[in-house]
Amino acid sequence: MDQTTDGKDVADGRDIELEGGIDGNDINRYWSEISEKNMTYEEPLLKKRVNTTSQIAIIGANISPIESLDYEIVENELFKQDWRSRKKLQIYQYIFLKWTFALLIGLATGLVGFFNNIAVENISGFKLLLTSELMRRGKYIMAFVAYAGCNFGLATVAAALCAFIAPAAAGSGIPEVKAYLNGVDAHSILAPGTLFVKIFGSILGVSAGFVVGKEGPMVHTGACIASFLGQGGSSKYHLTWTWLRYFKNDRDRRDLITCGAAAGVAAAFRAPVGGVLFALEEAASWWRSALLWRTFFTTAVVAIVLRAFIQFCSSGKCGLFGQGGLIMYDVSSAEVTYSLPDVLPVLFLGVIGGIFGSLYNYLVDKVLRTYSNINEKGAASKILLAVTISLLTSCCSYGLPWLAKCQKCPTNSKGSCPSIGESGNYKSFQCESGYYNDLASLFLNTNDDAIRNLFSTGTDKEYHIYTLFIFFAAVYFLGVITYGIAIPSGLFIPVILAGATYGRLVGRLFDSVTELDMGLFALLGAASFLGGTMRMTVSLCVILLELTNDLLLLPLVMLVLLVSKTVADSFNKGVYDLIVKLKGLPYLEAHAEPYMRQLFARDVVSGPLITFSGVEKVGNILHALRTTGHNGFPVIDEPPYSDAPELCGVVLRSHLLVLLKRKHFSRGRVINGGEILQRFAAFEFAKAGSGKGVKLEDLDIEEEEMEMYVDLHPITNTSPYTVVETMSLAKAAILFRQVGLRHMCVVPKTQGRPPVVGILTRHDFMPEHILGLYPHLKPHK
Repeated sequence: MDQTTDGKDVADGRDIELEGGIDGNDINRYWSEISEKNMTYEEPLLKKRVNTTSQIAIIGANISPIESLDYEIVENELFKQDWRSRKKLQIYQYIFLKWTFALLIGLATGLVGFFNNIAVENISGFKLLLTSELMRRGKYIMAFVAYAGCNFGLATVAAALCAFIAPAAAGSGIPEVKAYLNGVDAHSILAPGTLFVKIFGSILGVSAGFVVGKEGPMVHTGACIASFLGQGGSSKYHLTWTWLRYFKNDRDRRDLITCGAAAGVAAAFRAPVGGVLFALEEAASWWRSALLWRTFFTTAVVAIVLRAFIQFCSSGKCGLFGQGGLIMYDVSSAEVTYSLPDVLPVLFLGVIGGIFGSLYNYLVDKVLRTYSNINEKGAASKILLAVTISLLTSCCSYGLPWLAKCQKCPTNSKGSCPSIGESGNYKSFQCESGYYNDLASLFLNTNDDAIRNLFSTGTDKEYHIYTLFIFFAAVYFLGVITYGIAIPSGLFIPVILAGATYGRLVGRLFDSVTELDMGLFALLGAASFLGGTMRMTVSLCVILLELTNDLLLLPLVMLVLLVSKTVADSFNKGVYDLIVKLKGLPYLEAHAEPYMRQLFARDVVSGPLITFSGVEKVGNILHALRTTGHNGFPVIDEPPYSDAPELCGVVLRSHLLVLLKRKHFSRGRVINGGEILQRFAAFEFAKAGSGKGVKLEDLDIEEEEMEMYVDLHPITNTSPYTVVETMSLAKAAILFRQVGLRHMCVVPKTQGRPPVVGILTRHDFMPEHILGLYPHLKPHK
């Protein structure tokens, strides 16, 4: 049973589902001839239509191979035997572990979130105190050198960590987590090294004064913590507790990582309910009620941890962290009364937020494309880019306040004016006693303090109009050019800063017709810009209400989010959707494109399709594994094992490697599945942790063993999802995503043909593949 493969159908080993040469112009499909002697189907059934979509993507700041995840339950004989033998105690152990892991994820993420806050406040506080002290002495040049030098050093270390240790940690990480929960995996996306760099790189990057936030990276951090806990044990470190083997599958890891993403938002914004809704609305592609309970429990644990440690810090034991509560930006002190005339400025804010948000997304997309070319040149280029942006940011933060005039301190100010040696609304900068520099109060503060100043109530005239214009232009510009450098960086804070600034501007513009406080306008402006960039509604609404402790603003926040999202959707997609596409991640949308309804499932099936017999020769299996990168192979039962050729199921590449490594072969072509069931345990075929599975190079097959046979029935998934070849592609795409598949078998509609037409994978549903085959189809705009 020699198996031959056309030279142009052998790829370089990077494809995740299909390997084949690039011959995208020829889309004719044909069936290979069936040998009348042995009725085998090892010859590729599809050769000329191949999938040429990219098998690599940008993960963080590096290009990395990508792989699909197996969310489907593999119902083979080993799996069934394992479930039949499980006792009630083991089921209780499994349930107990799920909740225990949810508890541990909440505890760990809460601790990391608190540590991030303390570290940023103390490092930034030291830098700003040093700068303020030098300015107070009149040493303005030395103050700039100290300020820019601290930023330069912090930025260099943050970029070096990303460049040399974990490039996957660059950026916010939300697009990567979103893609993972959609079924796309990549090297180091959730590795321990990525977790380490994400935590410390984020602290250093935010402390360096970049216009970035630590909130986006916290989502990635929570997902990394969940992935680390859900590895199912480690033989390397002798952590192979029997209970942990229950989690050696992608389905349970997906649930844990969803809990981790929700916990990250809860820790970043101190918004437990908002974290659950963020995971539901933005991150997760698959949801169920049991998962809702566990994510809610996880975020509740985060809230308790944060509350306990913030209470501890209220006595001044945390350095410059100071006092604080679970409410980050409290605006509840303002009296919220509004009437019909107040709706006009709110609607205006929504429209402005939609326009600015869509423009922001467009510019971020262009900048990321430019930066990706720079980052490809190596670690030195990544670090150089980061320090260049750091110097530019330092020049803007220190230089622009000189354009502002000193203003007299208000007599009714709640805090000290000017603020000396502390964070506050009134920075003296170069002003004499009794005066403050309003622009310095925004620039020479941590990002959190700047937002707190903008959200502050009862300060209607605190910031001059041209001060707000300058700060908005600078933050908008710096936010765009900073995202994409090789440091962990979030988009939430830059967007909130810019939105709050133009919210105050609009408030000043409508001052004569509205009674709303300027701090409340800042909140509504932030909501409008968030809605315009991220296109979330429910989760953003709840996060903002939890952030600011003002439920009375709920109707206005809902209105401004709906308007801004509607306006922005008419221009482009949300920022995370654009970044997912830009990075080349094969993300499956919840809806099918309209042109998919014009095609059948068989129209996009690509090859080469390699199949195995139920009892297959070892040499044929090894040849297929070496010459293709398929991760799933149809198994065909033929006479005398069945009356006619029939589809037995699908066998996974990882399972074949385990079986071949154990060398349970027979000299004759006989079914000996019973012996395999006795010699193997189901957990031996469970998915190993990151990079720990059996690889092709681990096999040591002798020449004489190549002619021996192996029974594939015990490890074949006998109930794969199948669709008839005439099913519309749109229907197949929705089924594929909702069930969370990696392989979908396409079967013929009529008898007398081979029992399988081909296998659909996520790459077959990608627009570039479909429109490459059928260029006359018009994509939906």
